[in-house]
Amino acid sequence: MNKELIIRSSSDSVDFALLKDGKLIELHKEEETSNFQVGDIFIAKIRKPVAGLNAAFVNVGFEKDAFLHYHDLGPNLTSQLKFIKLVSAGKIKDFSLKNFQFEKEIDKDGTITDVINANQSILVQVVKEPISTKGPRISAELSLAGRFIVLVPFSDRVSISQKIEDKKEKDRLKKLVQSIKPKGFGVIVRTVAEGKNTAELEKDLQNLLSRWTAMCKKLPTAHHPSKVLGELNRASSILRDVFNDTFTSIQIDDEELYNQTKDYLQEIAPSKQSIVKFYQSNDTPIFEKYNIERQIKTSFGKTVSMSKGAYLIIEHTEALHVIDVNSGNRSNKATNQEDTAMEVNMIAAAEIARQLRLRDMGGIIVVDFIDMSNPENRKVLFDFLREEMSDDKAKHKILPPSKFGLVQITRQRVRPERNIKTREEDPNNENGEIEAPILIIDKINADLERILKTHKKVVLNVHPFVAAYLSKGFPSLRSKWFLEHKKWVKIIPRDAYTYLEYHFFDNKGNAIKD
Repeated sequence: MNKELIIRSSSDSVDFALLKDGKLIELHKEEETSNFQVGDIFIAKIRKPVAGLNAAFVNVGFEKDAFLHYHDLGPNLTSQLKFIKLVSAGKIKDFSLKNFQFEKEIDKDGTITDVINANQSILVQVVKEPISTKGPRISAELSLAGRFIVLVPFSDRVSISQKIEDKKEKDRLKKLVQSIKPKGFGVIVRTVAEGKNTAELEKDLQNLLSRWTAMCKKLPTAHHPSKVLGELNRASSILRDVFNDTFTSIQIDDEELYNQTKDYLQEIAPSKQSIVKFYQSNDTPIFEKYNIERQIKTSFGKTVSMSKGAYLIIEHTEALHVIDVNSGNRSNKATNQEDTAMEVNMIAAAEIARQLRLRDMGGIIVVDFIDMSNPENRKVLFDFLREEMSDDKAKHKILPPSKFGLVQITRQRVRPERNIKTREEDPNNENGEIEAPILIIDKINADLERILKTHKKVVLNVHPFVAAYLSKGFPSLRSKWFLEHKKWVKIIPRDAYTYLEYHFFDNKGNAIKD
């Protein structure tokens, strides 16, 4: 398995594409105007506690107030409020917390009005970016994420990632962290810390303590509200969260970003620094070179094509997302309907796992798989879907298929869903829209794969532009068809056809039904 990170920079944004064996699995955008990223810490003021919601609205500088629920205050809120007051007044110069006297923890079932008041200063962290008409969701339980560990101020707990299954390794890491952990800070050990030594974890810890100290130094002069600790730039934060030994290439078309990324990789994985490359080409943009633009066009529409003629229909509502799995119109070698359903459902499960990450879909997702009567098959499908989603960093839960064949998924949503427009103006109609022209190639490929199973000679009639795309260049798409199917497809340009119209005929001139 090869993983590549392709980074494209423009004047007002940076796009990040994560590829797995050449296939696009994640797409992120960092805009210059984005001031509220997950992980940012703000010094802010409580605007109004609302007892009925057991929450408070906090002014963090966004047009809509941020929402802070009582359960997101953290047990040591009173200690944090006391610390902020003393630091802002200049009465604390040592930010290490080793000599700081903690206050009693708040009641986990308490009321918001008992612990905070209007106009009170508070440190809060963005846990969910502004989405639609809602302001950011925030938490007063702060955490600073590093490569191997997460540092939690005003805590004393040490916890190990549940994805580390080896009990001996868990015990080793827990003892190791307890021996280096500073007083007043809790530590969460991340999955990538598995097998790491004391020096690597201690270096990560010191980096996080330095960031904490730098943040505290800003508090006495910071105006309210203001950002006092920003997340790493998106390239570094993606590398921090997903980078591992399977990465084979990081390509960047911006020299400054290239140098930043190389420096960051030097810190976290010096042996892998050589995989960072500066992409320079006056002819081919970086996303075109790695076939990313095409994958974006073919992956973000309402209809998503899959192999063997199967496809997904993805619909979005205010409350949830609905995904319908369709087998398509195709011949199949499977001996019965159950085997056909199983095959299509397995293909769909892999694509659904990719789509959730790619679009960053969150909330409730309902998947209508093709009905299967065999309980064993339903279990195999459920286990396969869980395995395919195991790499997904967003917290998620998958329920087993219901009696109606529906699978319900909940997935953490921390930033707006990626929604890329894949329909374009119809050149044949002033007011109409069509699917992006590049999609026609996938449809022709799918139809051709089915037709060539039953026809020896096939003639394809298409618009002249599409005919040129299919037949020109070396190797042309038609040449690739010949190598794959050992059958030559005759292509006839038709001036009378609309832009995306196409039809197949046999050698006698009879139309082959699509």
